[in-house]
Amino acid sequence: MNITLLRHFVAVAEELHFARAAEQLNISRAKLSSSVEKLETELGEALFNRNAETTTLTKAGNALLKAARIELAEAPEPEKPKQNAGGKAKASKGKGRAPAVKGAPRPKKQRQGR
Repeated sequence: MNITLLRHFVAVAEELHFARAAEQLNISRAKLSSSVEKLETELGEALFNRNAETTTLTKAGNALLKAARIELAEAPEPEKPKQNAGGKAKASKGKGRAPAVKGAPRPKKQRQGR
């Protein structure tokens, strides 16, 4: 079983609310629902009774919650992605005007007549 799927399941099981659990995990509600559905498909049993008003655990969900808490306690903490420190912005080197060179005629400029 995937540790991430177990973490998502435990968060929903403790909150008994998908939106609050998704907010706690800093992921979208759709991703959380997808993770729980993937875990239910893998196990072949429904883990939650989903109603319009409430979410409750099934018998299989209660059994998995106990096992998942034990497994998560033994698993190492996930590494958080490193954020690169902000650096100095670099100027773009797009096509601009060419610098004027002394003594060279400018392109597309007629010479002054005498």
